[in-house]
Amino acid sequence: MADLFSTGDDQDDRRPVGQPLADRLRPQKLADVVGQEHLTGEGGALTRMLRSGTLGSMIFWGPPGTGKTTVARLLAGDTGLAFEQISAIFSGVADLKKVFETARLRRTQGRQTLLFVDEIHRFNRAQQDSFLPVMEDGTVVLVGATTENPSFELNAALLSRARVLTFHPLDGESIERLLVRAEENEQKPLPLDEEARAVLLRMADGDGRASLTLAEEIWRAAAGDEIFDAEGLQRIVQRRAPVYDKGQDGHYNLISALHKSVRGSDPDAALYYLARMLDAGEDPLYLGRRLVRMASEDIGLADPQALAITLAAKDAYDYLGSPEGELALAEACVYLATAPKSNGVYVAYKAAMRAAKENGSLLPPKHILNAPTKLMKSEGYGTGYFYDHDAPDAFSGQDYFPEALGRQKFYDPPDRGFEREIKKRLDYWQKLRAERQSGR
Repeated sequence: MADLFSTGDDQDDRRPVGQPLADRLRPQKLADVVGQEHLTGEGGALTRMLRSGTLGSMIFWGPPGTGKTTVARLLAGDTGLAFEQISAIFSGVADLKKVFETARLRRTQGRQTLLFVDEIHRFNRAQQDSFLPVMEDGTVVLVGATTENPSFELNAALLSRARVLTFHPLDGESIERLLVRAEENEQKPLPLDEEARAVLLRMADGDGRASLTLAEEIWRAAAGDEIFDAEGLQRIVQRRAPVYDKGQDGHYNLISALHKSVRGSDPDAALYYLARMLDAGEDPLYLGRRLVRMASEDIGLADPQALAITLAAKDAYDYLGSPEGELALAEACVYLATAPKSNGVYVAYKAAMRAAKENGSLLPPKHILNAPTKLMKSEGYGTGYFYDHDAPDAFSGQDYFPEALGRQKFYDPPDRGFEREIKKRLDYWQKLRAERQSGR
């Protein structure tokens, strides 16, 4: 009969055949967890919690491969709690009831349960509410793991009873530490040159598990003393797709980064985030729409061409398709990032909208209303209206706001870009208005 366990020549441990490298290297104590020192290091939140001798319910929020499951297991081991794990993807109400009953029975025997719920955000509102009684009476210490923003995905009642701890994507140094551990475990170096190793760190995309999976693929592919360069590495692993969910946090984080890079006049950063989203499969027309919005919100009349150029870029992509049309989006992105910035129209519009909501019942002054009937003329509609084209400079200086509201000022253009010229016009018209109203 074949041996169910295999061992290396110089190893005393016995492990199941086919056990993935990431599982073999799973940390055995909290201090061995890499990349989450703000939680597991000296003075970290979890370290302090363990020193207190008690655990409260927690939500672990972070991307895949950052150690959420491992840390939950280690916490149970360090505190002597029974560890139960379920996944919201594969569990329903019946499974939850069974886990809760087991935990209640265990508690009568003097032992508490740490219940780890992976992908907890996938439970619906009623299922999330079912955790509340067993959390409140101490039947379980709940540790939920989620890759999505808990503020949006979890019930307020659940969040009020659990502390949210954020797990960060692993940086290059942390990924390198994992690779060194893997090389020590396998007793051989990764067959990569220096450049290829740097590429591997980036390919991991902050995911420790993925970095170890990629390392396994590389060792399997290497023949004899073969050393892979960057091109060879990419050919072997066929490049792991970026961590990006078009409907979730990855999407919103990157579009926010793109928008703020444009607003901050950094064309290089803006192009980087645009490229990342396109590379991850984002709908280019969605990006085109966001660029149009940026042109209106952040450039405005400081450069009136910005809106026309972004609309043209959207039309160009519509006409050319992918990948040729993506260059038009890149051109518009760089144009916006390098254009003078103004949110003058954006601020003015919001102020005008507030005034409209607060004073929506006020009628315009009668002198600017048309009088198509004799009755309306007799009521004073249109009386006293000055036709601006008949006035010097085509400017009468009359008031147009409702009389009860009085003149308002919403738009205050900054002294930069094309709005510098607009500001000169407005200042000139204000001077004329004062002169002509005083002469009437």
